[in-house]
Amino acid sequence: MTTQAFGLWMTGLPSSGKSTITRALVGMLRDRGVHVAVLESDALRRALTPHPTYSDEERETFYQAMAHVGSLLVTHGVPVIFDATANRRRYRDAARQAIERFIEVYVECPLEICVARDPKGIYRRGQAGQASTVPGLQASYEPPERPDIVVSGAYQPPDEAARAIARELERRRYVAPEPIAAQP
Repeated sequence: MTTQAFGLWMTGLPSSGKSTITRALVGMLRDRGVHVAVLESDALRRALTPHPTYSDEERETFYQAMAHVGSLLVTHGVPVIFDATANRRRYRDAARQAIERFIEVYVECPLEICVARDPKGIYRRGQAGQASTVPGLQASYEPPERPDIVVSGAYQPPDEAARAIARELERRRYVAPEPIAAQP
């Protein structure tokens, strides 16, 4: 079985564990010979909106562009992982509409844990009044109503969450099952 290109959107609050789980998943897939493009919102935002305001209008345009780039890659046979909060369902739904083989992964994590982690200082700036559009604080975050898979960014080790996602990719026949290790 060959790999079928797919789009997989990792969504959740900022600092929920999306990037950590994505890195684990990318490594697992690479070990199987599956190479994916990761569209990470912070990196893509630097190219598309170098001086972001995070306004609703800017987010709308940014996530439309992100979904479009992902859709183009998938159309050309490249599996894509979107590593992006995408705080509104409609942003993720647009990608689902554009990509036939699409999976939405919800990285569930309590806000208190995300705030305690805060590696980029997003919540600290929001609480200090230096940022006014932080999802989970001033801006709403709309979790998926029917995610294809839910993993925990707080109570599940990243490798375990990545394995659960890989199993879903296998179940859908987007990737070949992991080879069974030979018994000695």
